[in-house]
Amino acid sequence: MSEPFSVPVTVRGYETDTQGHLNQSVYLNYAEHARWSLLQAAGIRQADLVARGVGPVALETTIRFQRELLAGDEVTVTCAFEWGTGKTFRIRQLVTKADGTVAAEIEAVGGLMDLGERRLVPDPRQRFKELAAEPGLFGL
Repeated sequence: MSEPFSVPVTVRGYETDTQGHLNQSVYLNYAEHARWSLLQAAGIRQADLVARGVGPVALETTIRFQRELLAGDEVTVTCAFEWGTGKTFRIRQLVTKADGTVAAEIEAVGGLMDLGERRLVPDPRQRFKELAAEPGLFGL
């Protein structure tokens, strides 16, 4: 199995809270950044999605905080899609410190919405295959 897609991120001081560690909501931003970076690396721009009348949607997100992150910490945020047979898919992500310590695990359930009908497309896996120049980045 290949390594999941990943992006580097440096924790910025303004993202921290009064205890000096990364604010909980920023983990969601890091996860979203990694997901959009994966889309771009696979050859899917936001404009391409809009032109095809679809857009990714988040349906559920769970974050498990394991270690604190401080301003200046260098982390890697991974992104791996898991496909089933229905209208949804899972995205598993890790936020890992430079020393290999996992700071957070993020698991999300997503879908691909038909922007005209405002409903999930029946087979997001196939749609991503059609859209992506590099579908292997999605595990397809």
